[in-house]
Amino acid sequence: MLQLNYIRDKKEEAIERLAIKNFDAKPILDKVLELDNDRRRTQNELDSILSEANTLAKQVGELYKAGKKAEGDDLKNKSAALKESSKKLEEQLSAIEQEQHNLLVQVPNTPSTKVPKGKTPEDNENVYQEGEIPVLYAGAKPHWELTTQYDLIDFELGVKLTGAGFPVYKGKGARLQRALINFFLDRATAAGYLEVQPPILVNEASGYATGQLPDKEGQMYHSTIDNLYLIPTAEVPITNIYRDVILKADQLPIKNCGYTPCFRREAGSYGAHVRGLNRLHQFDKVEIVQIAHPDKSYEVLEEMRNYVAGLLRELELPFRTLKLCGGDMSFASALTYDFETYSTAQQKWLEVSSVSNFETFQSNRLKLRFKDGDAKPVLAHTLNGSALALPRIVATMLENNQTPEGIKIPKVLVPYCGFDMIN
Repeated sequence: MLQLNYIRDKKEEAIERLAIKNFDAKPILDKVLELDNDRRRTQNELDSILSEANTLAKQVGELYKAGKKAEGDDLKNKSAALKESSKKLEEQLSAIEQEQHNLLVQVPNTPSTKVPKGKTPEDNENVYQEGEIPVLYAGAKPHWELTTQYDLIDFELGVKLTGAGFPVYKGKGARLQRALINFFLDRATAAGYLEVQPPILVNEASGYATGQLPDKEGQMYHSTIDNLYLIPTAEVPITNIYRDVILKADQLPIKNCGYTPCFRREAGSYGAHVRGLNRLHQFDKVEIVQIAHPDKSYEVLEEMRNYVAGLLRELELPFRTLKLCGGDMSFASALTYDFETYSTAQQKWLEVSSVSNFETFQSNRLKLRFKDGDAKPVLAHTLNGSALALPRIVATMLENNQTPEGIKIPKVLVPYCGFDMIN
């Protein structure tokens, strides 16, 4: 959520930057500032009345002690009237603050000045590419045929048990999932991330704090009886560990990682582009999260970007890194790098990770601050990245490593899998 003082001081800058996200911020920000004036005026009036009421209360006591009952009763009635007025003002103030908050949570984060302009994924900037795209043998298959051929994943059984987008992993397919999860967690902990295992259901406050609500409400599975949400990513519970927390400057950066299943409704997603593992309602992912000093958060973002690139390098997958344009960025992000691996059988790039800096957008909602000595607490910066999401990693790994004799397992995974070939 944007800070009010930023909107007050730099409204035109905020409008200009949000236009890069193709968001017309002027009507909302104008209303936010109008309400802010109302709020401050109402607060001042309330403070004045409460001060006067307190002064009268003291005078009433003194008059009664002096035996001046009539005068005391008169002031007591005036004090009661002031208290009634203050009650109405408190109700007005609460209503103004709620209306202002409801508007603020609809405003996306302002993008970094490094974000390129654009409206669609075609406008994203390719900033790095590495690895040779393999040439497959005649008769090579897409992963959804390979998973059936080698009995790795049963998509139809998932439909029977739950519905489309909920696959059942079997045999070596299940072991490959477990191997990847353990590999990603081991690499993260070796890089200094503290592993946590968070809940996969979160409350409404957690969803609002990281910006999933109200922006992605329709994309999240919602348990209405308990008003809990199935997480779309471990970013939500891990980041919320630090909600309403004041850290010390020397604690930064804080680095956490965690594995969770993730759940996304993906409403409106149909067609060949979502076939097989390309887009699921439930999938596994290892997430990395950092809480950083504002002066160093973009250094941290580059560190995280290099870390994800290292994972893909170890998995021997060709990949590219895209800097997302304004129109393709998430609601909460200030700058995002997407990583894509090349699916040779499908002949297209598949997104496997996003690494983002949210600056103070999440921490303002979280009330996540840090202080240096006796200085006033200030908002920290939050960052997160997929390291990595499994479905499309598995898809490209199976497709790119297929041979007439079977599917080769990347060397780095063999100790985790216990096998070097699927046949």
